[in-house]
Amino acid sequence: RMFSLLGATTLMLVAGAPWTLPAAAGGTNLKSPENVEVHIIDDTFTLRWNGSDPAGGNVTFSADYQVPRNDTWLKLPGCQSVTSTKCNFSSLKLNVYEKVKLRVRAEKGNETSPWHNVDAFAPFEKAQIGPPKVHLEAEDKAIKINISPPGAKDGVMWALDSSSFTYSLDIWKNSSSAEIKTKTVYPRDKIYKLSPETTYCLKVKARLLPRKIGAYSPVYCIKTTVENKLPPPENVRIDAVNDICVLKWDYASENMTFQAQWLHAYFKKIPGNNSGKWKQMPGCENVKTTQCVIPQNTFQKGIYLIRVQASDGNTTSVWSKEKRFDAQLQSVLVPPTINVKPTNDVSLRVFLGAPEESENKSVNQHYSLIYEIIFWENTSNAERKTLEKRTDFTFPNLKPLTVYCVKARALTENERWNKSSVFSDPVCEKTKPGSTSKTWLIAGICAALLSIPVVTYVLKLFLRCVRYVFFPSSTPPSTIDEYFSEPPLRNLLLFTSEEQTERCFIIENTNIITAVEETEQIGEDHKKYNSQTSQDSGNYSNEDDSNDSKSGEDFPQQEAE
Repeated sequence: RMFSLLGATTLMLVAGAPWTLPAAAGGTNLKSPENVEVHIIDDTFTLRWNGSDPAGGNVTFSADYQVPRNDTWLKLPGCQSVTSTKCNFSSLKLNVYEKVKLRVRAEKGNETSPWHNVDAFAPFEKAQIGPPKVHLEAEDKAIKINISPPGAKDGVMWALDSSSFTYSLDIWKNSSSAEIKTKTVYPRDKIYKLSPETTYCLKVKARLLPRKIGAYSPVYCIKTTVENKLPPPENVRIDAVNDICVLKWDYASENMTFQAQWLHAYFKKIPGNNSGKWKQMPGCENVKTTQCVIPQNTFQKGIYLIRVQASDGNTTSVWSKEKRFDAQLQSVLVPPTINVKPTNDVSLRVFLGAPEESENKSVNQHYSLIYEIIFWENTSNAERKTLEKRTDFTFPNLKPLTVYCVKARALTENERWNKSSVFSDPVCEKTKPGSTSKTWLIAGICAALLSIPVVTYVLKLFLRCVRYVFFPSSTPPSTIDEYFSEPPLRNLLLFTSEEQTERCFIIENTNIITAVEETEQIGEDHKKYNSQTSQDSGNYSNEDDSNDSKSGEDFPQQEAE
């Protein structure tokens, strides 16, 4: 048992230091490779190292790899039993964004050196950008350049970034004292303002932001052609006039015909020939003037390139320098439409919208907009100004039955654009009476109804005063009323409307007794009071009319009795 433990210890020591095997055992000392490095340019993967063979002859090298999803070491293709100090493992299909581990060792016959382990790395992070491929075409005053992105056409390293490369170009005349100019170009671009029949040389390198800068391509040279008979249009520009865009250009000669074309700018970043992707500008075909109107529904959100060509019969110029057009930056904002609706709570509800014309609608859709609204009472100069992101809002607590006006304009929310439309035409609307006015109306009606008894009472008091002043009461003064305290005598002083009247009956065989009329003068006013009575005293007289006065004097005495 002790022997087995010692044997195990001996094996462990031997495995830990294989290069110390004695020469008597028939082996040679092999050292691990040194200065092992991984070089990746585009889709080319190379493993390099330094190795020595003190015993001389027949030493080879082999490498393994391991990926995170698999703990097993696998043989690295292209790097098995190689005799040089490098190997190419580009055939290995790796996820370039996933880390991988490598190891390499020396071999000689049945003997091997210890493994040299390479730190884990992601191929994309270690990769370098190689030189792009360049193709040139000459014009009289320009050179067309066609750049293919670095790497293989079906490569995996830059598969997701081929359209993200930017290219820097150095160009110079082919002379010893030529000045070198550096330009940033698209993969499909044109170098302008060159001289006819002149040789130019250039080289290009690619860049991938933020840190990767590629190697320069070889130098390419080309000679420009003879100057064209018709020069191309110059100073191509786009001007905004009211709510439309006008394409303009300059041309020295007259009686020319022009046409314009446009292209999505991103086609410039896509490898391949894009000459067939240019489209004719609507309204700018065979125009005789040096301008044309661009329909506003031509360009949606994005960046475009525009070019113009001149022609005189069958003779045409080359295309003008391409003008970059940013639909968001250069298009014109149009004012919103306004709809105002009065509500029952004496408010105005405002609705903002895009113009009904489809071309104007598309222009405002390019931006994130806010609206500046100006609101005022129609009979006043005092204005209220507010900013709204909403297109539906309310102005509350207004005066009933009052006309208010609203106008608005669109503004870009992003300060980068700093654009605004003109103000819309004012829209005016009258507020409703509102529930408050109705309440006052109902209250007024109720008050009027409730005031009828009061008015009637007041009117009665007024009439009583009038009657008291102009129609005094028939009741005698209290000094006189004392002498006529008995009811029969008091009745003599009443007006006929207040007299008590009884019917008279005829007694057979008796003389008809007529009513006695009595007149007395009372006090200083000498007023006359008439009285008729049906009371029968029981005494009758046959005296003639001459004694009426005497009878009248005795009548009060009889009544008193």
